Amino acid sequence: MASRNFRLLVGCDVTSMTGTAMATVAVPFAVLHSGGTASDVGLVTVAGLVPTIVFLLLGGVVADRLPRQRVMVMANAVQGAMQTAFGVLVLTGRAHLLEMMLLTAARGIAFGFYFPAAQGLLPQTVEATELSSANAIRRLGLNTSRISGAAIGGLVVAAAGPGWGLIGDGASYAAAAMLRTGMRFGALPPVMRTGLLPKLLAGWRAVVSRRWLWVSLVEFSVINALWAGGFTVLGPVVAEHQLGGASSWGFIIAAQSFGSVLGAAVMLRHRPRRPLVVGNVAVAAMALPLIALAVPAGAPLVALAAMLAGMGDEAFEIGWSTSVQENVPAALLSRVGAYDALGSYALGPVGTTVAGPLAALVGTTAVVGGAALAIVATIAVALSVADIRLLSHKQVLTDVATDVEGGNDHVGVSARAP
Repeated sequence: MASRNFRLLVGCDVTSMTGTAMATVAVPFAVLHSGGTASDVGLVTVAGLVPTIVFLLLGGVVADRLPRQRVMVMANAVQGAMQTAFGVLVLTGRAHLLEMMLLTAARGIAFGFYFPAAQGLLPQTVEATELSSANAIRRLGLNTSRISGAAIGGLVVAAAGPGWGLIGDGASYAAAAMLRTGMRFGALPPVMRTGLLPKLLAGWRAVVSRRWLWVSLVEFSVINALWAGGFTVLGPVVAEHQLGGASSWGFIIAAQSFGSVLGAAVMLRHRPRRPLVVGNVAVAAMALPLIALAVPAGAPLVALAAMLAGMGDEAFEIGWSTSVQENVPAALLSRVGAYDALGSYALGPVGTTVAGPLAALVGTTAVVGGAALAIVATIAVALSVADIRLLSHKQVLTDVATDVEGGNDHVGVSARAP
């Protein structure tokens, strides 16, 4: 926290995440209050997700070429403008499905540029030895603001309507963009000007040349799809029929978020020597709420299991972010982050789509319980890879990235400023 740039980074993240959590509540009610149906809510959601996936790789290239904080400022400005316009349309009664989808799609494109830049910026704000603590503090702030933002969003939507919740999210993006303009970094080393394809190939090669990295990406593509189908889709179904309905499900989701806060707090004090081993063991707790739902064990026990899953997932997330930042050259961090996000998002729609029909065919209990077993099996396979078990914390003093043509992309020490 002695780093001014890091304080600004955390302040920006907390501000924008508070607004994002408000929008999580406001968007579906905005669609419904504008005459939309549950299917329309799904269409608006997909309208934001698909452009993000499409633009992630281009965003990674741009964020490795231009100053990352400037890319994030521009992305925040676009996100804020689109969300504010969405809110104004809702408040004036002029929001139609196509307009809501287009505004959400534009915001999704901006996020495709924002996310890779965010992945590469944190290592520029602190020293290499402080990365683990910095990631833990950042995640602690994000998770805390996610809980408070959702609560604020619920109150605003109930009291004033979803349009004001959307405008509040737009204001949070604007505030984050202004804060981010206060960041100051030294000049990055010169960049070799190459085309888009060589840049993408250099990022791809950085992924596939590190077995611990690409195996982990495949691992979490599978785990995220299993979780999306088993917990996100079928969890509310179990809650509706056997756990007391929406109020119980809200309690379970809150417990998961609280677990994420606890996980970040624990990782702030501990820096495991083998972060991916500890992270993989911890993230196996994601199977617990699925097992509890398959029984079902009752809302309090499912909530406890969800809290443990949140803790485990957060422990992995912090260990993973630190491992990537320590072992991937700074010049390639945004492109690697883009491939990471692309893998994480890629199979999610598959899990979401097949869960319902599969549950109708073999039963909800079988699908949810099978997802739990598959998560544990996937983690076991990942831990069988020696590169994952042996990866330890290391301080990268000099980052050298070589592109596919053999030239230097960036050569020198990562730019960091207090």
